[in-house]
Amino acid sequence: MDNSNTLPLGSAAAPAKARTTSSRIKSIFSGSVGNMVEWYDWYVYAAFSLYFAKAFFPKGDTTAQLLNTAAIFAVGFLMRPIGGWVMGLYADKVGRKKALMASVYLMCFGSLLIALSPGYETIGIGAPILLVFARLLQGLSVGGEYGTSATYLSEMATRERRGFFSSFQYVTLISGQLIALGVLIVLQNILTTEELYAWGWRIPFAIGALCAVVALYLRRGMEETESFNKVEKAKKESAMRTLLRHPKELMTVVGLTMGGTLAFYTYTTYMQKYLVNTVGMSISDSTTISAATLFLFMCLQPIIGGLSDKVGRRPILIAFGILGTLFTVPILTTLHTIQSWWGAFFLIMAALIIVSGYTSINAVVKAELFPTEIRALGVGLPYALTVSIFGGTAEYIALWFKSIGMETGYYWYVTACIAVSLLVYITMKDTRKHSRIETD
Repeated sequence: MDNSNTLPLGSAAAPAKARTTSSRIKSIFSGSVGNMVEWYDWYVYAAFSLYFAKAFFPKGDTTAQLLNTAAIFAVGFLMRPIGGWVMGLYADKVGRKKALMASVYLMCFGSLLIALSPGYETIGIGAPILLVFARLLQGLSVGGEYGTSATYLSEMATRERRGFFSSFQYVTLISGQLIALGVLIVLQNILTTEELYAWGWRIPFAIGALCAVVALYLRRGMEETESFNKVEKAKKESAMRTLLRHPKELMTVVGLTMGGTLAFYTYTTYMQKYLVNTVGMSISDSTTISAATLFLFMCLQPIIGGLSDKVGRRPILIAFGILGTLFTVPILTTLHTIQSWWGAFFLIMAALIIVSGYTSINAVVKAELFPTEIRALGVGLPYALTVSIFGGTAEYIALWFKSIGMETGYYWYVTACIAVSLLVYITMKDTRKHSRIETD
């Protein structure tokens, strides 16, 4: 066990030597696998919404039903700031490990509730109400998961490899989404379309609930971070009051997240529906394209994360900001008119390569902005607020622009948000050189 609680506050180097590389990797692996299960449960909703939309809502045209499911997807995001606040406070008070385990419990219950909920034809308005309640639980869970896991991975990694190891948060986040798509592909091949619409969509939610048991088992074996143990007894004022002493850092998190999270949700969760509802591809083709691009996108994360350990975080963020501002409209406009599988694949892949400049390092950048005693709260709360406003509404706003016949308006909306984030990247310090993790 880590004995860093017995060390004086100024002994920063000793705990780092006491913890072996293998124990660090084991804890990072356990935390990452748990993170993967959480994000699988979160994204399986988006992956299967094309099938269960008819089960939870009255009969209507496809776009109207997708708008309803997208609205509930956005409602789940409303709980993410509350999750970031509650779980951030909990993680900074009792430990990163306990907070990460609590978030798994919440996600498990939400997924199980969706899997067992009767449809609209059975209980009427009660069906969408249950769906909303389940997504609120999942939103609370994932809102706390991000800030705490970003903090945990950043604190557990060594300074020289922090960008590399913290990038695994998005590796597991993307892999959770990829597994959700993989389950969809498998079910599309073993069940008929009618069976998927009738009951097959329930299977992935049941799988998610069962996988949570594995995540809980793995997280029980994680070690607490040295940074948390060192300051555990040194807190003198409330966490919220301490957090408010860092307004610049809070606004930096909001600014650097805005464009990145909107671009991420545009090219991942929304893209599957975009290919079906706008481009006119089959559900099967849109699923395989999403799976293929997400796999390569996942592989890019540790590469770019490791690069940030060499060249710094700021140059990579600026590259994303410039490329995203210049190429979002051309990519989406061209994608609108393309019909071939490979054409769509290359365009989406190009977009995701650009987005990797944000996703691979955003977690470590945020963690490096705050002192240990408010790190989980400082990362989680402003991030969750920003994601709720921009990421959580991405699908709904995109579908709204389509419903009024101005779909290209969404392309410019994404571009404008990335441009705002670019201004933040240009003016902020490079957190690799000015990390608060090193000064604690």
